[in-house]
Amino acid sequence: MSVEYQRLDPRLPLIQNADLNGKIVLVRFDHNVVKDGKIRDPYRIDRTFGTLYNIVERGGRPILMTHVGRPKDKKTGDIRCRSGESVEPIVGYLEYKLHTKVHIPKFNIDSRLGILGIDTSINLAIRDLRERKIGGIYLPNTRWFQGEEAEGEVRDKFALQLAGLADIFINDAFGSWQPHTSTYDITKYLPSYAGFLMQREIINLNSVINPQRPFLAVIAGAKYDTKIKPLYAIYEKVDRLILGGMIYNTFLCAKYGINIGGISEKDIITAKDLVEKDRTNRKIIELPYIVESETMEGRIEGKYKTISINDFKEGKKYGYILDIAPESFNDPVVLESIANARTIFVNAVMGYTPHFTAGSEALDGTIDQNRIAIKMYGGGDTLQEFKNLCPGLYLSVLDNTQYYFFTGGGTVLTAIEQGSPYRLKPVQALMGDRGGI
Repeated sequence: MSVEYQRLDPRLPLIQNADLNGKIVLVRFDHNVVKDGKIRDPYRIDRTFGTLYNIVERGGRPILMTHVGRPKDKKTGDIRCRSGESVEPIVGYLEYKLHTKVHIPKFNIDSRLGILGIDTSINLAIRDLRERKIGGIYLPNTRWFQGEEAEGEVRDKFALQLAGLADIFINDAFGSWQPHTSTYDITKYLPSYAGFLMQREIINLNSVINPQRPFLAVIAGAKYDTKIKPLYAIYEKVDRLILGGMIYNTFLCAKYGINIGGISEKDIITAKDLVEKDRTNRKIIELPYIVESETMEGRIEGKYKTISINDFKEGKKYGYILDIAPESFNDPVVLESIANARTIFVNAVMGYTPHFTAGSEALDGTIDQNRIAIKMYGGGDTLQEFKNLCPGLYLSVLDNTQYYFFTGGGTVLTAIEQGSPYRLKPVQALMGDRGGI
């Protein structure tokens, strides 16, 4: 084992130590890249090819699974099996890239409860898999199954049905941090191991949780209330913090006593705690130039302008703040904070996409000028924006050891909040700790 993998907790069982030869291997991926029936970005799929290749190369026969979207209605509990959230585009991509046949089993769908379970009709496909007539089986969207997010007997039944398909379970779904049946309960019934992507994400996550200093984080989000806990956890760890999006707008309202379009009074009151905390610690680096717009309908000429936070007047109402102006990143304090950092973690889209993108582009370009820091990007939206705005830079740094792109931004924030990747429930389950959900 390489020195890098020796940094993992020895209690974590690894795929490289599993006996795969001749075994049916049930492998959970985070291939949640489909929206309205189309793959938005295959990056998460591509990152799992190493695990998939290793399984087949060592004589294993793979059954794959992932969740796609949010089929379950939180209010009614109904599961809607919409074609736009099918795994079919994923399978099409795999067949095109890997030159093999991947079978999707068909099960009966209840109009309210989704797929009630895995029936014996799959056995013929498993026989074809063993005989190498097909390259793999890809189960339907795990969240189409009634038992995936259920409790009690229905959940236990689904876990046993999954386990009955295979000899070994591999979890390579770092981005799927919630303890659902296909990431958590399944480990009770099969020998279970971490895949190569899961291992790589944990190793790099340790570099965020135990960073080289100075440590700078850039955090943005569409809602303030959903990011409070991870935001406070990150605040405690960083030396410097840059905010963007609605989070930054809310902070500005709370600090300067202003009102910005789209920011609720409730969130402003909540953000005052962070303002008070920062009066003492002075970790937050304010971006001085922002873009105010009269409308959220687009970048309409004559309806947006750059303003300075230095001109704020208490009690004044502003329109929608939809981007960070690029000149903010020429500010000496901002430049110095980025240039001096030794670890940079970015989970942020700075502007209201797709119309306002200049802030994100300027941020990524400025960060790249720091040639010493470890730079880590988390989150699908963050990565997608980076690729769209700086395609040349993205391609040039994909294999650069100073850059790392996580496949799950929410998982990174959850692990930071909990203080360790080994406290994530699916990771604990691999290590044999299932002390309740």
